[in-house]
Order: sequence, then C-alpha cells, then structure tokens
Amino acid sequence: MRITFLSPLLRTRCPLVSCLFLLVPAFLSTHAEIIDRIAASVATRVITTSDVEREIRITAFLNGVKPDFSPANKRATIDRMIEQRLVERELENGRYPTPQPADILPALEDFRKRFYPDDADYQRALTVFGITDADVRSALLWQRTLLQFIEVRFRPGVQVTDQQIQDYFEKVVGPAARTAHPGQPVSLSDYRDQIEQTLAGQKEDADMDVWLREARRRTDVVVHDEALK
Repeated sequence: MRITFLSPLLRTRCPLVSCLFLLVPAFLSTHAEIIDRIAASVATRVITTSDVEREIRITAFLNGVKPDFSPANKRATIDRMIEQRLVERELENGRYPTPQPADILPALEDFRKRFYPDDADYQRALTVFGITDADVRSALLWQRTLLQFIEVRFRPGVQVTDQQIQDYFEKVVGPAARTAHPGQPVSLSDYRDQIEQTLAGQKEDADMDVWLREARRRTDVVVHDEALK
C-alpha cells in the first residue's frame, strides 16, 4: 500500500440565506442526505461524499498541494478509504498493537516546523483548506497505524536473500552510485542494509496488495459512481 501525503474555500452568505438557516432548520435536517450522499460502503461502514472531500483536503494540506476534486482523484481517494476501512476491520478483529495520539507528536511538530513555524500561519492554512488540527492529527495517527500494521502483519514473513541483494546492487544501486560519484569505488557493503530495507519494503507492499484484494473480495464493497461527479 502506498501512503500519500490552495485555493481558498469561499463561503459567501447573504442576509436572506442566513434568515433561511434560522427559519427552517428542520428542512436542512430532513434533506441532509441530499447534500451529503453515500459515496461507498464497506460492509456496514459508510463513506460519505463529505468524508471523501475532507480526505482530499487533508491529503493536499499534508502534501502542500492544491486539493484535487476531479472525478479521477475522488475515485482514487475512495479506493484508499475503502482500504482503510478494511484494515480497520482487521485491527478490530485481531490483536494488533496500535499507536497512541501522543506517538505522532514528533511527526506533527516536524511538519509544523518545516512548513508552518508560526502558529498563526498554521491556523490560517487550516482555515484555507477547510480542515482542523484534529483532522491533521487523525491523518498522521492513521499513517502511523498503517505502517505499524504492515510491519507486524507482513514483515515476519519477508525474506530477502543475498542473491536478491546482489542483483539489486548490480542493476540499480551500483550504476546510480557510480554516476553520482564518478571515479570513486562503490562497494556493496556500503549499501547492503539500505538495499535490504528497500527490498523488504517492496515485498511488504506486494503482500499487502494481495491481502487487500482478498479482503475486498470477501467483503461487501459498494461504490456509488454518481458520487464521483
């Protein structure tokens, strides 16, 4: 599984609209389902269009890009959220360790230090993206949870052979290192640990993809294409 981490949200109101909000709250409640439609369902778990749009805003905020509400990106976001629901079910049914909110504080502090060292700028950016600090913390906690799940669920079964390490060095790392540092000696021992971690990560991703396909096949998953428009 891949983990992927500005235009202002213009909220205009006129006096007439404000009056309508005050006079007919029952109308808004009755017709809320028209505004916030169901985008997908994973067994008994529902993903609404507002969930999808918020996920797009949060991801764009963390990646420092403009939110993309195109049908293609909405579909990609829904697919990621479906995968998240599948993992959540597995976490609830199994005995997996899960991180605590305090565990993501270093990552949050590092993010803010690099992009929003001033708290006022951070709060302004949250408003521009239409999200909250709680949304950001929740997203970082989920990233940490997912990485920990992959490591616990799939890492024990991953084996990287010496031959695989040698092949990767000769085909990928060695040529790149010689290009970057011409004339300097390039030794496998200098890159062995990095190569092993890279190959192990690739195997974990592949095993995770297989698991997700099987979990989705066993689960009643429905995507409402009209919600992508």
